[in-house]
Amino acid sequence: MRLETSIQSIATHVEALNQRFENKRAEEVMRFCLTAPQFGQTALVSSFGAESVVLLHMLSEIDKSAPVIFIDTRMLFRETLAYQTEVAALLGLTGVRHIQPDLVATLLRDSENLLHRADTDACCALRKTEPLHKALVPFNAWISGRKRFQGNARSNLTYFENENDQRIKINPLAHWSRAEVSAYIDAHSLPRHPLVAKGFKSIGCAPCTTKVERFEDDRAGRWRDQSKVECGIHFSPSGMAERANAEAASVIVSDTGFAADDWQGGFQSLESALGQTGADATVLAVDLPNTAEAQALLPRLHEIDMIRIDFPSFADGRGFSLAQQLRALGFDGRLRAKGHVISDQYAMARRSGFDEVEIDQALARRQPQEQWQFRRDWRQHDYRQQLFQPA
Repeated sequence: MRLETSIQSIATHVEALNQRFENKRAEEVMRFCLTAPQFGQTALVSSFGAESVVLLHMLSEIDKSAPVIFIDTRMLFRETLAYQTEVAALLGLTGVRHIQPDLVATLLRDSENLLHRADTDACCALRKTEPLHKALVPFNAWISGRKRFQGNARSNLTYFENENDQRIKINPLAHWSRAEVSAYIDAHSLPRHPLVAKGFKSIGCAPCTTKVERFEDDRAGRWRDQSKVECGIHFSPSGMAERANAEAASVIVSDTGFAADDWQGGFQSLESALGQTGADATVLAVDLPNTAEAQALLPRLHEIDMIRIDFPSFADGRGFSLAQQLRALGFDGRLRAKGHVISDQYAMARRSGFDEVEIDQALARRQPQEQWQFRRDWRQHDYRQQLFQPA
């Protein structure tokens, strides 16, 4: 019996499955999904990456002939290709399907293999998302290795998901910790991907994967310096819109850590703020370039609730000087630094008079909260103490 594919039945089935397996082990979820007749055809999609061997081993213990979809983007590390061969042979997997991007489409859209430099989303669509969608057509469900501890959009994963009203996605390791993954690999004497020992915690295509530093999350090395954390295979069209909205949101750094931006009043340019007069004046917040003259704001300084100063380059210190001047002139509102400010400069920002720093999602992934909090002990050089302490 095949799984019903109507929107209502998939959604209802997913909800019931999550309730049924709420306290079950990953192995039980895997066995059920690979053997229960109501699922029809189920495939494991595996990158043969840093932690893939856990699910591959579980599958081998249940059915060595079960379908395993391996997407060879033609841009993978040599180590990944060798590891895939090694693991498949070791576990006796006979159902591995090697999927590659369409050759004609690749020649038309990326004949020089340089698309990733101009448009990573387009490259992932060509080499990974589109081939996977074609490969999944015969299947009613598929198994992924995503986990909550990987952060970002994965933080609230459940065992079962309704994938765009087309099929069920299964995440058997959703609740596992990093330590549990490592313990399983050790307990079963499974080989690790050779790049893990070199500092790679999440492994994708070679041009878009880098090592991860101590303070960074596991996926910080994927598409580094870009507002991108997923290749796209885990997003439906609505999910892609959600991702775009999430990536557009700024992260506000203060002494208490990371937070969403709570300022809803919008920002005006310096010229707009100074041009308002009389009863129509509605100055709330002003955006300033770091080249602005602090004195220019004096006529309206005490009417402004927030000033945001742009940092076009982390090596340009004029924003710090402008903040100090504004505080010396008596500005006591909220002062925010925005742009190319890195965690090493947080103490300097606070000493200069900034209350907070606004960073983008990409920087927040590369330099997570712990890295900024490490530098929050700036008070011994507080600008207020220096400027206003009694003589």
